[in-house]
Amino acid sequence: MIDLYTAPTPNGYKASIALEEMEIPYEVHTIDLGAGQQKEPEFLRICPNGRIPAITDRDEDNFAVFESGAIMIYLAEKSGRFLPTDIRGRSQVLQWLMFQMGGIGPMMGQANVFYRYFPEKIQPAIDRYQAEGRRLFEVLDKRLGESEFLAGDYSIADMANWAWVRTHRWSGVPIEGLDNLSRWMGAISDRPRARAGVKVPVDIAELMDAKKTEDAEAFSRRARSMVTGAGSGD
Repeated sequence: MIDLYTAPTPNGYKASIALEEMEIPYEVHTIDLGAGQQKEPEFLRICPNGRIPAITDRDEDNFAVFESGAIMIYLAEKSGRFLPTDIRGRSQVLQWLMFQMGGIGPMMGQANVFYRYFPEKIQPAIDRYQAEGRRLFEVLDKRLGESEFLAGDYSIADMANWAWVRTHRWSGVPIEGLDNLSRWMGAISDRPRARAGVKVPVDIAELMDAKKTEDAEAFSRRARSMVTGAGSGD
């Protein structure tokens, strides 16, 4: 049994998608980022960095793991699924996982800050991060023209990248003309366990699509207070 400490963010969804896909039993503990629960001593004992997601493994004397990518690797190794054991196959998966962690996540995260959350609209910053997000999407699209999934078979690399790319409208990063990327997004969206994973702890798909303007603005105001106060927990 895994205890999952999470919130409705792309990084949080990476952990819940992995747990669902690997069919590992888990219990959800929702962390209220707006209330600063990620900075409380009890959570900091699990995650010294005060960020979600984090897990503890009851089977391993409540062993704690933080950082979303590290969690995905830990769960893949625990379950023996979605991470090859041969040196080349494993490396390919880890390369595309790190691509998300070092590129897609940070660039889309900064696009969110300047496009959605920051009180001032600093257009050069918005343009920079949206353009870099689009460039990274084009890298994915090229790769997905060569392979059905990022590292051959479906893996934790696909889960991690999809958790972020699916929120592209919220970041203001277009996907028009990226047919391979769109095909891949649809294929993962059709996976029942991937869909279940992005509903933990709650489903915010409509908000991320910016379909409900009032809800989106309310979410942005709440996030703005965390960003300007350096209290983000994701």
